[in-house]
Amino acid sequence: MNPIRRRHLALTLAAAALAACGLPAQAADWPGDKPISYVVPFTVGGSTDVVGRMLAQKLGERLHQSVVVENKPGAAGAIGAAYVAKAPADGYTLFGGTISTHAINASLYKNLRYDPVKDFEPVSLVATLPNVLLVDPNLGVDSVADLIALLKREPSKRTFASSGPGTSTHLAGELFADTIGVPLTHVPYKGTPPAMVDVSSGAVTFMFDQMTAALPLLQNGKLKLLAVTTPQRIALAPDTPTMEEAGVQGFQMASWQAVYAPRGTPKPIVDRLSQEIAAILKEPDVQEKLGKTMGMQLVGSSPEALRDLMASEIPRWAEVVQKSGAQVD
Repeated sequence: MNPIRRRHLALTLAAAALAACGLPAQAADWPGDKPISYVVPFTVGGSTDVVGRMLAQKLGERLHQSVVVENKPGAAGAIGAAYVAKAPADGYTLFGGTISTHAINASLYKNLRYDPVKDFEPVSLVATLPNVLLVDPNLGVDSVADLIALLKREPSKRTFASSGPGTSTHLAGELFADTIGVPLTHVPYKGTPPAMVDVSSGAVTFMFDQMTAALPLLQNGKLKLLAVTTPQRIALAPDTPTMEEAGVQGFQMASWQAVYAPRGTPKPIVDRLSQEIAAILKEPDVQEKLGKTMGMQLVGSSPEALRDLMASEIPRWAEVVQKSGAQVD
């Protein structure tokens, strides 16, 4: 056989082998020499941003390629999610999804510009996060019961903050208002930090948010912690009661963080990312910062497990949205 035919045969066999194992050429070359974009759909400093920057750094080290965080905040993460939904499915765009972007928004927004299920490839559930009930230390309340009494006395004067319409912090406030039977005004912000600043100054009466984001202001005495929304108390605040222990029966909520890629991203790339993230979450410094220091329950799941979580969370939050009457155009 002459050299030209031999080379042609070798290329043909290589292509056939590649097709047989379902590995597209771009997946075989990935990540190559092109930087990867990690889109965070919320402002700098929030829980999703903290997780995203940690994962970006660690993925960059493991993949030997730069992973650049891009913050695209707004509309409870919907702006960033819609951006990623239209991105090329080549493994060079990742998305820091949350309970808001991939569960709550599906029923809360009338005209959502992306489909949480159809437009994304689940990669990994990263962590679950306890939510907490926060007030200004100068508000004059020392318990959930005190806060409820205040809200019932002055409902027209009282408001609750959130990190944006449609976020878990928004839905938690709506659910709380509905549970205690007091109509309250929602004050949305573009992210957690400005919302917490206004709660700490007394401009807004209370808010629910992740323990992760609240820690700095709790530690310097600018916020007061009244309760946690998880079924059990948390290690970072062992003396703080759960909402149920504080008398608000049936009130349970935990946020979550996850990683997604645009729909159609080759499975070998998705699987590689899932495996790398699971390994990253076991590293001691990650366990220390995100787990022990920030109170996250680190997971590192398969893509299938994240898909199953969404299948249960989307209808669950649709029921909460319907019951609360919350709606965003």
